[in-house]
Parts: sequence; C-alpha cells; structure tokens
Amino acid sequence: MGIVNLTPDSFSGDGVGAVSVAAALAHARAQLEAGADILDLGAESSRPGAPAVTAKDELARLLPVLREVVTWGVPVSVDTYKPEVMEAALAAGCAMINDISGMRSPEALAVVAGADCGICVMHMQGVPGSMQDAPSYVDVLGEVNSELLAAVARCREAGVDDARLVLDPGFGFGKTAAHNFSLFRGLTVTAALGWPVLVGVSRKSMLGAVTGRPVEERLSASVVAAALAAQKGAAILRVHDVAATCDALKVLRAVEECGVENG
Repeated sequence: MGIVNLTPDSFSGDGVGAVSVAAALAHARAQLEAGADILDLGAESSRPGAPAVTAKDELARLLPVLREVVTWGVPVSVDTYKPEVMEAALAAGCAMINDISGMRSPEALAVVAGADCGICVMHMQGVPGSMQDAPSYVDVLGEVNSELLAAVARCREAGVDDARLVLDPGFGFGKTAAHNFSLFRGLTVTAALGWPVLVGVSRKSMLGAVTGRPVEERLSASVVAAALAAQKGAAILRVHDVAATCDALKVLRAVEECGVENG
C-alpha cells in the first residue's frame, strides 16, 4: 500500500497535496510504478498533535486526486474517519475505507454497510490531538486485540461481511515506543485472529526511538520493519518507500521459497 499524503502537515514531510493536484498525481503514479498494489490517499494528517480539518477542506484536497486515480485500474484506499468524506469517496470510486477511529461512528458504519468496499479498522487510544500525552496499557497486545475484535463486532452488527474487513493495530496511535514494539512482537497473534492485518510503521517515531535517526533518515529501518511484519503475517504493508520495500519482500520471498538457483 503506497502512501499518498494530500496534506500540508504530514509527519513524514511528503504532503504533496499542498503543492498541487498535479504534484499529488505524479506522486501517486510514482508509487504505482514503484510496485504499489494499493494507493492510500489521506487528506487530513493524523500525526500526534495534528489539528482537525473540516470535511469540506478534506474533500477539497481529496476529490480532485481521487477522481483521477480511480481511473488507473488500481484499488484506492481513502484514509478518513468522517462519514461525509467516506460517502463522497465511495461515490467517487474508492475501494477501501481506512478508518483510524475503528468504525466507532454509527453514521460511518451506516455509510460503509451499504457499500461493497473493504474496511480497515484501526486501534487508537484517544484522539490524534492528545493520543501521545500519556498512553497507558496493562497488556497492550491483549487490549488492542480485544478492541479490534470489538470493532469487528460493530461492523458485523451493522451488516458488514467479515470478508470486507482488515485489522490495523495502530502503531503510534496512543502508544509509546515500548507499546509499539510489544505489539509488533505479537503480530503473529493479531494475524491469528482471522482477518488480514495491515501494518503501518513506515518512518514512524518508534523507528526513530531505536535508531536515533530523524524522520528523513528512516528508510533502512522502515524497510527492515516492513519485511519483519510480512514474516509475522501482515497482509498489507502501508509504506512511503514502495520500491525499496518491494525489493526487501522479493529477497524475503526468495529465502522462504528457495526460488533462486545458482547463487
């Protein structure tokens, strides 16, 4: 899943939508050509401390890019928690809704239940503006998995078929670095819940915490983390650096399948 940030305040510094629609489309095309299977468009930053934006502003950033990208024949995910944005994105042809709030809104559930899109439900403790102030867990893996199952139950109750669901543990969303690595170590347990798991750790602060590197120097750490997530059962890897991640996955696949001869 190649990230296409349509925001001026992305934590990773790659918010192309603030430049122009043309720049956003060029970045989306580059992600696709680098090997992305899914494009994930987000028009509101969810970094820690990020200010909320109105649905009107979010749609103004999103729709001009989305309407073009859906014509390229690639599945497009839209990263939003607002029901009105979901509705407009689905009308424009997006294939997946990526909801950081875990489908807690009855209005959002009503929108997606009547569609045939994929739905990624993510775990988040708190809200983006304050989620990193003092995250606290007794058993982070158990609690996160329990809340993901509660999100599944909400979707089922609304009439959403299990086959449409993807689970995201929400790395960095209301979690310390120690919480994040405990969750990562337990990814096999999360994957065993029975739904595809999406992992998004690309360039995140948890990687900076162990490498000491700023966000613009976290490529190597991001690629290693993506390969490890795949080994632990992740079905979707949400990344900034698609080409490098694809190379790592090719090496991993060759090792696992012994598919390369004479060298």
